[in-house]
Amino acid sequence: MASVSADDVRDVINVTSAEVPDVKVLKMIKRAEVTLELETNREIDSGNCTDAEKEFVTVLAAVYAICYLTGGSAVGLSFSVGDQNVSVLSKAPPLDVLQTELERMLKKLRGQALKRV
Repeated sequence: MASVSADDVRDVINVTSAEVPDVKVLKMIKRAEVTLELETNREIDSGNCTDAEKEFVTVLAAVYAICYLTGGSAVGLSFSVGDQNVSVLSKAPPLDVLQTELERMLKKLRGQALKRV
């Protein structure tokens, strides 16, 4: 089983703990975990999850971190990015790439949930 860490999330968008502190990232991980629970209708533990669940929670929490850094907002799978000229994000992957990846993973995770029923 896998576990999502704050460093995993920051690694997706190439930022440091000085730019997004652990306390913030851990809240983002929890929000992403709850979102995945709502989307798949099953209980998720980001501290003890499958590799696929870890990847989804990590990437969604990274999107939340981008919103945090840019002054944007995020609720569930809906998010808006504020000022995209934030220099700290110069090495981060484009938001649309992350969003496409989330949609692809969620489709597969929803399929797994249906198979378990």
